[in-house]
Amino acid sequence: MNNLPKIRWIFILCLFSLESIAQQQNNGRVIYSAYESRMLYQVHVLPNNDTIYTGTLFSLYIYPPLKFKNKAQEKFYWKTVRDVKKVLPYARVVSSTLNKANDDLAKIPLEKDRKKYLKNLEHDVKKRYEPDIRDLTFNQGKLLIKMIDRETSMTSYELIKLYRGPLIAAFWQGVARLFGANLKEEYNGNDKDRIIERVITLVENGQL
Repeated sequence: MNNLPKIRWIFILCLFSLESIAQQQNNGRVIYSAYESRMLYQVHVLPNNDTIYTGTLFSLYIYPPLKFKNKAQEKFYWKTVRDVKKVLPYARVVSSTLNKANDDLAKIPLEKDRKKYLKNLEHDVKKRYEPDIRDLTFNQGKLLIKMIDRETSMTSYELIKLYRGPLIAAFWQGVARLFGANLKEEYNGNDKDRIIERVITLVENGQL
């Protein structure tokens, strides 16, 4: 009797799925997909035109409970959660932009055209993201430096040096050091940044 509500819920969900696919054209093996409560629900079409219903439960990451020594430590942890949620999308933008730039540059034979491409790309990125980046706090900016290394396997200094030259990289490294930051800082999720790595994993998986 205790399982009756759960069974009823699954039954209703199945009916809803089958009713939805009746209104869709059969263009492939999977003709209905929906995400709900950390599960992927799909309806598949078999070669004999029968349909089957599947539910895939996403991975759930379990960590030992954190034990905070005091309120300040707990506050710092939740501040890290907030900062990761704020900064991670920008680190991903850097990574995806870098991958696209490398693919495009490989197709451009002339150096002058490559420089023009990079100049236009820099202009577009600045126009789209600079206002948001300026709103980052100092700590969020330092976190972004680490997370760029995590996402691209290159420090911010190495990226600037590669695409803008060593002199410009050295200049901005000097500016960063004046403000207590380091463009050469590397990410180490197995040691000093293990708490950040834990937060990233949980945020990516929708558990935070």
